[in-house]
Amino acid sequence: MSQAAEQAIIAIEGLRYVYHPQSSHPIQALDGIDLGIEAGDYVVIIGHNGSGKSTLAKHLNALLLPTSGSVSVKGIDTRQRSRVLDIRSTVGMVFQVPDNQIIATVVEEDVAFGPENLGVPEEELRSRVDWALDLVDMAEHRQRSPHGLSAGQKQRVAIAGVVAMRPAVLVLDEATAMLDPLGRQEVLAAVRELNRQGVTIVAITHFMDEAVEGQKVVVLDGGRIVMAGSPEQVFARIDDLRRLQLDVPHVTELAHELHQRDPSFPAVLLTVDELAGEVERRVQRPRAESRPAAAGTSGEFRPTTGEPAAEERSSQPPLIQVQDLHYTYMRGTPLETTALRGVSVMVRRGEAVGIIGRAGSGKSTLVQHFNGLLRPHQPGTVIVDGQDLAQPGVDVRRVRQKIGLAFQYPEQQLFERLVGDDIAFGPKKMGMPQAERRERVRWAMEVVGLDFEAFKDRFTFSLSGGEMRKAALAGVLALQPQALILDESTSGLDPRSRRDLLDRLLALHRDAGLTLILISPSMEDVAGLVDRVYVLDEGRVVMSGTTREVFGRAAELRQHGLDLPQVAAVAYELERRGLPIGQVPLTVAEASRELWKILSS
Repeated sequence: MSQAAEQAIIAIEGLRYVYHPQSSHPIQALDGIDLGIEAGDYVVIIGHNGSGKSTLAKHLNALLLPTSGSVSVKGIDTRQRSRVLDIRSTVGMVFQVPDNQIIATVVEEDVAFGPENLGVPEEELRSRVDWALDLVDMAEHRQRSPHGLSAGQKQRVAIAGVVAMRPAVLVLDEATAMLDPLGRQEVLAAVRELNRQGVTIVAITHFMDEAVEGQKVVVLDGGRIVMAGSPEQVFARIDDLRRLQLDVPHVTELAHELHQRDPSFPAVLLTVDELAGEVERRVQRPRAESRPAAAGTSGEFRPTTGEPAAEERSSQPPLIQVQDLHYTYMRGTPLETTALRGVSVMVRRGEAVGIIGRAGSGKSTLVQHFNGLLRPHQPGTVIVDGQDLAQPGVDVRRVRQKIGLAFQYPEQQLFERLVGDDIAFGPKKMGMPQAERRERVRWAMEVVGLDFEAFKDRFTFSLSGGEMRKAALAGVLALQPQALILDESTSGLDPRSRRDLLDRLLALHRDAGLTLILISPSMEDVAGLVDRVYVLDEGRVVMSGTTREVFGRAAELRQHGLDLPQVAAVAYELERRGLPIGQVPLTVAEASRELWKILSS
């Protein structure tokens, strides 16, 4: 073992791993990884879907063992099966899907499970559970059943259960993917505090703005490390990252655009404050604190002129109309939970509508009414394509063919052995002839970015998490529904795959009239895709309007646990500093134009 490896809390040398090595289709997931992680490090691992990130993470606490090479934790080789408990006491791991590690029927019991099994005394156990629940802001839900929580709330519980064990190393495998924006910030703040206390952090993420949190960024491609360095060093290589199907934070992309216009402008800036500060310095304006507040600094942009509301632009009749909808889970039991409280929304044919809100606000419950998975409680009505879903004789099967729903974990919709068979299942049930069915499958796979010949005969269980999500979404699209609901179903995709998929869906929306309904924790995705937005909080619609109108009300959004797209946040920070922008930008291109006006004036 090298001297550097001896000093590392985790040492990886020559790591190779092959899935199904004895089968006819072995998959080389890792191919010669050398990496040392020292105590107190904060390492971020990024890479496209299928690059080997999760496989690498599972080697860090001996969930997987090397095909060749070695992994050691505090000098213990992970292949020493007698030392597995020592390894897993040192390295705690939070998975992509929280349901995979939640086992108890009450939140606080689930959080207590790990430390209790480590033999933590009862008095200390209680204080650890309290501390961990406070850390992730879930103390008020301690007596609830985890399975009645939203996906984001479950993820917080999963994080609490791991940190309660006080591991020396915390591995987060896309553990913030399902959290709302402010929830993500709160968890990241907690992770930073743990790191300051000496906990080593290894974070896998597809959020590039999270990657800037690390001291070191490692980029994987094809099971190899192809780039490593500080966030500044890695994100300076924008073209290389894009060739690897990755991206940079929108702030960095915006700085790069301004650098293209003016080479003296820094090409690599990583945060909203850095970018706003650079602009302020260049125009040599005093800070907002030392002068009267400019128009708009109250947390709201002035109304945009000449931009009619989406309802006025569309003369199409409603496809989905919800009026005064209420819904309560487990009614009449001690675990009764009210999810919706008088919600009214409307989606016109051919629209792109966003539904956003903090974890547990009722978003998923609402959209599951759109295709009859949940039936409305009284009072309240849900009318889809003219059919009242409260009526007992309604043809729910026909409704579900018209309104496609991709769940928060779409990979859980896969059940056939082969990818092509799974995608073909819906068209087959519709009685579609085989030749037409094959072409429908090919079309759906092309839409989601899966090569038909390369993937149709792949085993579904052999796909990466992102590839599973694409395959499940293709299965929904193969029915060619009139409306497609994406319930956070793109969250596990790498940045370029997510952008490409959303661009393809946007093309279907524009060219074929597909109605899109998007739930996403990414405010950038919402800003770039939808025409109108509904904001939910505690089961109620608390804001609605065009996308620009909603993101023009920053203070109100933040009160409801949400945040802004990064480029809009830059505009608000400049407003605060006394450099107002005429309207809130929603894209990097818009922000670049607006900032250039300020800089060139």
